[in-house]
Amino acid sequence: MTTIAAPGISEAAAALRRLYFVRFVFAIAWAGVTIATAREIGPLAVALFVLYPLFDVGAAIFDLRSSRSTGSPALLYVNIAVSLVAAVGVGVAGASGVPAVLRVWGAWAIAAGLVQLVVGVTRRRMGGQWPMIISGGISVLAGGSFVVAAAADNPSLINAAGYAIPGAIFFLIAAVRLGRAAKGS
Repeated sequence: MTTIAAPGISEAAAALRRLYFVRFVFAIAWAGVTIATAREIGPLAVALFVLYPLFDVGAAIFDLRSSRSTGSPALLYVNIAVSLVAAVGVGVAGASGVPAVLRVWGAWAIAAGLVQLVVGVTRRRMGGQWPMIISGGISVLAGGSFVVAAAADNPSLINAAGYAIPGAIFFLIAAVRLGRAAKGS
């Protein structure tokens, strides 16, 4: 039995699939560099922690442009705003130390995770979205753990950097799963 995808869905799925592959590669590379260099807070660590939400902004803009036919873009605009605020917040928090960065990073992970979860739910008919739904939920939990970790005796940015690895894996799984929807079947 072959199902024909609704008009616009296969094009949007193909674009999302490409985006998810790019996000996988970026997140893995970012995590590797950040884990290797963020033992202490410094200009490079702060720049890397600012870069990740800025990349998220770019990804949301690409998503907006390529998936207009799959539903309301309101949540993607929310994601752009939240990630821009997070990038600025992390940059400012960097001057105050690791706990401040972890609080901002955690708040961003919670907000962005909620958006990702809801966007995934609204795109279920497209297929390949369960990894995004699960990843959004995990992001909410991880964000909470970063906020809690900020109060620890010796907080570290390493776990926050490792946060990108499970997300990357979920992007890869979603990209693979979107293959069928991208082909229009």
